[in-house]
Amino acid sequence: MNFSWFYSKKVAFAKNNRKNISQFIIKLGQIAVAIGIIVSLLTVSIGIGAKKMIKQKLSDFNGHITLKSFESNGSFNSAPMFANEVDTSRIKENSEVTNLQFVATKSGIIRTETDFEGVVYKGYSMNYDVERLSCFIKEGRLPNFYKDSLSNEAALPKKISENLKLKLNDSFVIYFMNEETQKPIYRKFKIVGIYATDIADFDQVFVIGDLKQVQKLNQWTENEVGGAEIFIKDIEKLDQVYEELNPIIPLKLQSEKATTTYANIAEWIKLFDNNIYVMLFLMLIVVAINMSMIFLLLVIEKTQSIGLLKILGTKNFDIIRIFIFQSLFIMIPGLLIGNAIAIGFLVLQKYFKIIKLPAENYYLDSVPVHLDIWYIVLINVSAILISAIVLLIPSFIIARISPIKAIRFN
Repeated sequence: MNFSWFYSKKVAFAKNNRKNISQFIIKLGQIAVAIGIIVSLLTVSIGIGAKKMIKQKLSDFNGHITLKSFESNGSFNSAPMFANEVDTSRIKENSEVTNLQFVATKSGIIRTETDFEGVVYKGYSMNYDVERLSCFIKEGRLPNFYKDSLSNEAALPKKISENLKLKLNDSFVIYFMNEETQKPIYRKFKIVGIYATDIADFDQVFVIGDLKQVQKLNQWTENEVGGAEIFIKDIEKLDQVYEELNPIIPLKLQSEKATTTYANIAEWIKLFDNNIYVMLFLMLIVVAINMSMIFLLLVIEKTQSIGLLKILGTKNFDIIRIFIFQSLFIMIPGLLIGNAIAIGFLVLQKYFKIIKLPAENYYLDSVPVHLDIWYIVLINVSAILISAIVLLIPSFIIARISPIKAIRFN
C-alpha cells in the first residue's frame, strides 16, 4: 500500500485521537471550498442569465436588427420606405436569420371617459413572429391579421390597461393626428390581449396592432412600410450577423442593432460583466487565502510527525504527497457539496422562479439563471488549480523543517 496515501487517510479519518485537530481543519477547508464554489456558480449563472434574458427581451420585441428610413430620425411616427427595397431573400440566406417582418408605428392618444394616455400604435405585417411575442402575453392572445382586410384587434400593455381601467375584450379609441390636415383621426380597437415585457420603454408605450391600419392612416400603398425587423438565432452572434448583412442593406436605409437602439439598457447590461469578474476574483482570492491558511495549520499541527518521518528516512517528496492527498480530502467533498447545493438551487430557480425581483428596477420579474456545463467545469478546474498552487507554500516549509527542531516543537 502507498505509504503517503495510508498515512494521510489515517490522519484525515482517525476518530480515536481527541487531541488531533486535523479532522476539524479538514472539515473547515471543505466548508470554505463549498462556499467558494456556491458563490462563484451563483454569480456566473445569475449574471450571465440576466444579460442574456434582458438582451433577448429587447430583441424579441423590437428585432435584433432594424431597418428604417433615415427620415425617421428617432421619431415614433415612421417615415415610409418601400418594402421591395429590402432584399428579403438574400437576407434570409444567412443561416443565422430566422425571420424578417415589416412594421410601422404612429403615435396617438387613447382616451376614455375618465382618463387618457399617450401611446404608439405598432403595426405588424402578417408574417410577424408570433412565437417571440407570445411569451409576453399575460391575458388573452396576440391579434389576428388578414390579407385582404383591416384588423381592429389589438394587444395593450398591462401598465396602460391598468391606468385606463381597460380589460380583455373591452373596446377603446385611439386619436391619431393627420399630419397634412392637422385634424384628428379616430380608430376603434378591441383588446384581445394584454402583455408585459417588464421593460418600461415598451410597456408604457406600444399598442400592438395591424400594419395595414398605419398604412391607411398615412395613405400609404401596400408596398410602403415603416421599417423591417430582422431576427437571428443567437443573440451572442448579433455583431457578427450585423456585419455580414450590412453589404446587403441599401444605402438609403438605416440599419441598427437592438443594443444600439436601446444603448442605455445595453450599457447597464455591461455592468454585469464587471460584477461577475470582480466577484469571481474576490472569491478566488478568498479560496486561495483559506486553503493556504488551512494547509499551514495542518503543517504546524503535524510538525512533530514531519520531524519523526524525516528521522525515519521519509523523503520530503513523500511527506509533501501526504499533504497533497489531504488536499484531495478537502477539495473533492467541498467541490461535490458546493456543486450540489449551487446547481440544485439554480435548477429550482430556473423552473420554479422562487426568488422574485421588482421588474421596474431590473427589467425582470424573477432572478434569471443560465446553466452552462462549460462555466461549471471552468470554475471547478480553477478552484483545483488554485489549491495546487497554494500547496507550494507547505511544500516549501516542509523542505526546510529540521527533524531535531521539529521533534522538540510544542
